[in-house]
Amino acid sequence: MTTAAAGAPAREKRHIPGFAQAQRVGRSLMLPIAALPAAGLLLRFGQADMLGAEGVSSWDGFGWMQPVADVLAAAGGALFNNLPLIFAIGVAIGYARKSDGSTALAGLIGYLTFDAVLGSLAPYFGAGAEGEETINYGVLGGITIGIIAALLWQRFYRTKLPPYLAFFGGRRLVPIITAWVAVVVGVLFALIYPAFDAVIGAFSEWVTGESNTVIGGFVFGTLNRLLIPFGLHHLLNSLPWFQFGEFTNPTTGEVAQGDLFRFFAGDPTAGTFMTGFFPIMMFALPAAALAIWRTSRPERRKVTGGIMLSVALTSFLTGITEPLEYAFAYVAFPLYVVHAVLTGTSLALVNALGIKDGFTFSAGGIDYLLNFGIATNPLWIIPIGLGYAVIYFLLFTWAIKRFNLRTPGREEDGAEGTGAPSVFDEAQEAAAVSTGARAAQERAADDPDRVPTTTPSAYHDPARAVGKAYEERRGERAAADAATDPGKAAPEIDRDVRDTGTAYPENRER
Repeated sequence: MTTAAAGAPAREKRHIPGFAQAQRVGRSLMLPIAALPAAGLLLRFGQADMLGAEGVSSWDGFGWMQPVADVLAAAGGALFNNLPLIFAIGVAIGYARKSDGSTALAGLIGYLTFDAVLGSLAPYFGAGAEGEETINYGVLGGITIGIIAALLWQRFYRTKLPPYLAFFGGRRLVPIITAWVAVVVGVLFALIYPAFDAVIGAFSEWVTGESNTVIGGFVFGTLNRLLIPFGLHHLLNSLPWFQFGEFTNPTTGEVAQGDLFRFFAGDPTAGTFMTGFFPIMMFALPAAALAIWRTSRPERRKVTGGIMLSVALTSFLTGITEPLEYAFAYVAFPLYVVHAVLTGTSLALVNALGIKDGFTFSAGGIDYLLNFGIATNPLWIIPIGLGYAVIYFLLFTWAIKRFNLRTPGREEDGAEGTGAPSVFDEAQEAAAVSTGARAAQERAADDPDRVPTTTPSAYHDPARAVGKAYEERRGERAAADAATDPGKAAPEIDRDVRDTGTAYPENRER
């Protein structure tokens, strides 16, 4: 019996109905989210204090920069104003188990139809004084249409029609069906969504109100970190970042929704669900990496230091924390829970002090410097971050030593040089299993000849990148075993890592 086969029953017991589907939705959101840095940079550079009238354009001899600023601002604003459309197309591609250009076309046609239906029904359902304003569904409408387009594509992309209609069969049929389904969904949204939107609006007004931002920030920050090991944090982020709150730009009259877009539109109250991440990602987690290095074994400190320096710099500069968090999330989960709670306290603290900042991608040093001019009291983030850095360093040092946690560099004696993976490797492998292995296994079983799709970033979908490395290490260990014992059969590759694509010979041939 192979290792994979032996472990299968245990994994089956941990199966939670709908969990893999929720992970699948979360992963599908990563593709449209990857477009946000481009939108944010364009909009930010085009604003008045950067290249506009109060910035570079006001310098002697640089008046010609004003048209450049206007172009950049218009380009960035166009992306933000069409976020629902971007999400519809991105989710359609990301959610489908197999996808191509027709999947994106189905998402586009479905969204345009859906938007037009809601616009035509708005006057009959009281949206806008004279029916000029459509029902305000935000990115949730785009996500809904994207999922529907992906499901329809999976169901009908191989459908064959009679010979006289053969031209419209297969992939060409999917956008046609999606358009008709979008009409029905649009009518249902017009009937149901206003009541749902009223609930969402009331909740967002409560959670973004001055008296509730402390509690709201704490709850969101804690849940955001707790959901990362399971790959579900993007589902949570989509509501406060892209849906909660509204702000009308006094200059353009455009309505901005969500904490992220409202911040760049000039809303002084925006940043409730973003600011508190800066102290954690820029200071606290790098301090945790320092503690992990300091508590590593002397003979392994050099290697551990190189790894920790890399992930700490990544966290500080870009705000990408998954490589560092996975180093202790699965070998010391109680410590990770404490980290999640401390993240919640950071969001609560900055909200209590009235500090407001935002980001286009994540709360790293690049976004901090870029948005410094439009933030409120951004200098306070530095001393707060240093305070959290001290707390994290002392806490991690004490916890690792007190409970002898097997963080990177503290592997058991004899592990090094035996071909066994380090604890950092094992933690990353555990992350791969928890964030996508079951979904990958179900997809492979459902459609064995599929071509695996790629993701925007290995940091945001570690399962595939880490699984590939894991498979390569298994092959190396099998080769070493075969060299010492030629009669020993090479172990079968775990199905948990088959989603990397390297375990599919037919895909390599393609």
